[in-house]
Formats: sequence, C-alpha cells, structure tokens
Amino acid sequence: MSSSIPCSEKAYPLRGKPPSPPRMDLRCSAFSAPGAQGGPREEAGAGPVPSARHLHSLDSSTDLIQDHHLVLDPATPATAKHHAAEAELTTGAGARVLKRHMDAVLKVFATHSYPNHELPWQRKQQTHSKSTGFAVAFPGGQRWILTNAHSVSYATQVQLKRRGDDEKHAARVLAVGTGCDVALLTVDDEAFWRDLHPVELSADTPALQAAVAVLGYPIGGDSLAISAGVVSRVQMTHYSHGCMSLLAVQTDAAINSGNSGGPVMSAQGGECVGIAFQSLTGNTANIGYVIPTSVVRHFLHDYMRTGTYTGFPSLNVVWQELESRTLRLACGMGPQHKGVLVRSVSAAAHEAEVLRQDDVIMAIDGVEVWATTARSPSVTASAWTSSTR
Repeated sequence: MSSSIPCSEKAYPLRGKPPSPPRMDLRCSAFSAPGAQGGPREEAGAGPVPSARHLHSLDSSTDLIQDHHLVLDPATPATAKHHAAEAELTTGAGARVLKRHMDAVLKVFATHSYPNHELPWQRKQQTHSKSTGFAVAFPGGQRWILTNAHSVSYATQVQLKRRGDDEKHAARVLAVGTGCDVALLTVDDEAFWRDLHPVELSADTPALQAAVAVLGYPIGGDSLAISAGVVSRVQMTHYSHGCMSLLAVQTDAAINSGNSGGPVMSAQGGECVGIAFQSLTGNTANIGYVIPTSVVRHFLHDYMRTGTYTGFPSLNVVWQELESRTLRLACGMGPQHKGVLVRSVSAAAHEAEVLRQDDVIMAIDGVEVWATTARSPSVTASAWTSSTR
C-alpha cells in the first residue's frame, strides 16, 4: 500500500522533527540546504545519509571525463541491463552527447517564504533549498530554463550556478505549473548564456527498456552526478506536488534529493526525454519518476499562448471499467469491443453536448479505449493533449 506525501510537506523537510518511520511515499526530490536549525537533512523517509566513502566516490567519479569516456555514478545497480545502459551512455556517441550538454545542467538555489495559513497576516520562517535545472532549446530562440515547480514554489529569491563556476546568477521566474510540477525561469545576465548549449526536447515518449541518463546535483556532493538506467514503465501517475494524475515515465535510474528539475537524456538521440521530479520511498529500490516531454511541451505552449500557466483540462466524465462480461453484453458490446461506461457527465461541461449517462466510450481521437486501469487513463491523457492544441 502506498500513499502520497501531503502537498504542504512534499518539497522540503520539516525542520526540528525526527524522521518518520519508513513508508511508501512519493517524494519530490529537492532538498533543503544547511540552515540555522539542524544542518543538512534529507526528507523524512528518504533513507540514511550516504556514508563518507560514498560521498568521496561521488565527488571523485561522477563528474569525470577522460579520453571521451564518461564515468557514471558507482552506485548504479550491477545488473545486466544497467551494464548495457552504462556502456551505451559512457562510450562513443552517447558520451559525446552527454559531454556537450553537461554545461547546460544548472544548480538551483532558492529561498522560500511559505504562507502561514494559521496566521494569515504573516509568513513562515524562510527556508532554503538546492535542486537542478537546465537550459532548454525551443523554437524562437528563447533563453529559457526548466526546473520543477516545487523547487521554486513561493520563492523570494532564485539563483543559478553553472557547472564549474563559483558565481551565482539571479534568475526570474516566468511561470510556475503547480499541477504538472514544471517551472520556467530565465536569466537577464548576458554573460550567463555565453558558450551554453541548450538541451533539445524529444518529440517522442521513450520506449520501454530504453537506456536513459539522469543528470543533476543530488545530495552527497557538489559536482554534477549522472546515473544510468532504463525506462521501466509509462503510465498515468500521481504527481505529489500538484496532487493530480498525469502521464509519467518510471525509471530505475537513481533519482535522489536534489535531482529535482534535472534533465533525463536518451542514449539514442541525445535528446531530453523528460524532467526528474519524484521517487518512491519505503520498501522499494530504484523507482523514480520523470515528467515526459509531452507534458513539458503542453506547459511551454500554454505559456507562449497565454503568458502564464492555465493548467490541464479535465474530461468532466465519471466512467466505469467494463470488466464484467455480463455488463458488456448488457451494453450491446461483442467480445472484440473495448471501452468504458459513462456513469455521469458534468452538466456545465462541453462533453454534455455529445455524451449521456450509460454511453460507452470506445475511442478518443482514434485511440482505442481499453477497459483496464493501465490503459484507459493513458487515453484520457491523449485526449487532454489533443484538446488543447
């Protein structure tokens, strides 16, 4: 049984309290920087702090390139598929692509001032966090930087630091998509953009078992860390920060506190296939989640069209799976037919003009609707995308 972390606690740990017992939680992967109370800590339930030996290994080997060979995080699981993914990412064209885009991965420093809902005339004590962002290439030549919404939520100050540079540059928050956990930033300083090669967004969702690399600045060191893995699953997933369900990519590459907002790169085309944003903790191992580029592109097109984030539309239909053979026969469906039964339609919705109670939805935008939990929400996501273009 798994549960989602409450929205008020999802991005940053509560200081001064002992860690909660281990449980299955979806955790956003930003972490708080050292402060006046308690020093650096991982989120409650996120696991023990790495050992001194592990800290040394991160500093010495996760950011090393020699003779066009890239050395990845030594904590990568020693399985056959991970060895294959590591070989694909660390030698030849894969390593050269990663090397070219490493400077586009940025460290994000944010100062947060959250509202106090118990005392609305004042705000809570300021907190600090560190996470990851990256420069993205988009038609029009805009100078944009993507990160997670929970990394800059209620931020009073956001600063970015490039790899190998000690200077922090002030950033402006252009838009925050709370529902999809994506935020858009920019930097006005011209010197910041010098010799910076933005990352290209992939137009496709990665295939299952495709090799990917997660780039970012997780807890355990100051240098850029890269972890290899494969795509394990693609389905609708609960977004911890936005408390809504959207399409997400599951990977077994390491996604730890501080990886929030980092790009997930494909080994095939060298493009960004998503943004790392949360992981499942508890009695699990190597379960991380990535915001796919289809969701990111919706957010960017929304900003270009309206100048802000307006959200994702809802189908406004309550539906039921047709798992019962008797129920399918009662609806006049044959063995070859698939679909979902409409239980109710919002009277104020546009769907009420074409749908009625007890209708059966068999396809959306030409995509067949399957009567299983894994398939039918995915088709709904396809309808969301097409209805907003």
